[in-house]
Amino acid sequence: MGGYRFWKELMDRFSALVALLILSPFFLVMAFWIKLDSSGLVFYRQQRIGLKGIPFFLLKFRTMRPASDREGLLTVGSQDSRITRAGYWLRKYKLDELPQLWNVLKGEMSIVGPRPEVEKYVRLYTPEQRLVLNVKPGLTDLASLQYFDESELLARSPEPEQTYIAEIMPAKLALNRRYIDQMSFRTDLGIIFRTIKRIFQSEG
Repeated sequence: MGGYRFWKELMDRFSALVALLILSPFFLVMAFWIKLDSSGLVFYRQQRIGLKGIPFFLLKFRTMRPASDREGLLTVGSQDSRITRAGYWLRKYKLDELPQLWNVLKGEMSIVGPRPEVEKYVRLYTPEQRLVLNVKPGLTDLASLQYFDESELLARSPEPEQTYIAEIMPAKLALNRRYIDQMSFRTDLGIIFRTIKRIFQSEG
């Protein structure tokens, strides 16, 4: 496992560097689109809880109106009124997550690993659930695939936050534990390919 983690981190940082270099022209186009579409910063930084419970600032392309997080941390449906026009398409194809390659390059995240949560919800973890903090958070994981349309599920709930806390979050954490038990290069590659396939399926 030690060898796997060493090579995983090496490959994560190398892949992130190459991807950032290749995607830099695309990032400029996205930045221009976001600024043209709405006022505010291009990037959105939010504090999440990372490896060993250490906070870090996760980076995304901004997809909502400025200060929208004051109205709630969960996104409820693709038609959430806080989402900008550009933000709708960025979210649909998960393009808003691409700046997190910088978090991977910095060593705060991995390509594959449990998605990092905000402190508000991490405080609700049981001691067993907190074991997911023993690995680096990632861009994608089993829970991301299972709950690819999480915001739409929340939109159908009369109490979205309660549904997230009582149903979705425990299920995602169980999938995180399953990933940790099965961690390997083969597992990681499978999740990466399934994530790419799922993104392209969202066109339908």
